[in-house]
Amino acid sequence: QVQLVESGGDLVQAGGSLELSCAASGSIFSINTMAWYRQAPGKERELVAGITSGGSTNYADSVKGRFTISRDNAKNTVHLQMNSLEPEDTAVYYCYANVNLERRGVVGSYQYWGQGTQVTVSS
Repeated sequence: QVQLVESGGDLVQAGGSLELSCAASGSIFSINTMAWYRQAPGKERELVAGITSGGSTNYADSVKGRFTISRDNAKNTVHLQMNSLEPEDTAVYYCYANVNLERRGVVGSYQYWGQGTQVTVSS
């Protein structure tokens, strides 16, 4: 029904940069919040950055000043520009979207996740 497809994960040296992208497709009425989460081995999934449909953003303290989240509402995409990467940023990064769908004339919100993309930062 709705798919989130991520791209951009890679192996990079500490201090380097990567940009992750996520595209939402399907019978989408509109999208509320979009976000990036990450999960490192042995750790819980954590919020990295989020952005509302109006463009308000929030970031985890550990990435403030280094990561920037942005979105294109017309294309249903969200991006995460990651600079000054550190080995501690190594994780699987997941795209999240809170999507409004119209079903039988009623609009409701539903949560979707991407399949994840691996980011590895070497020291």
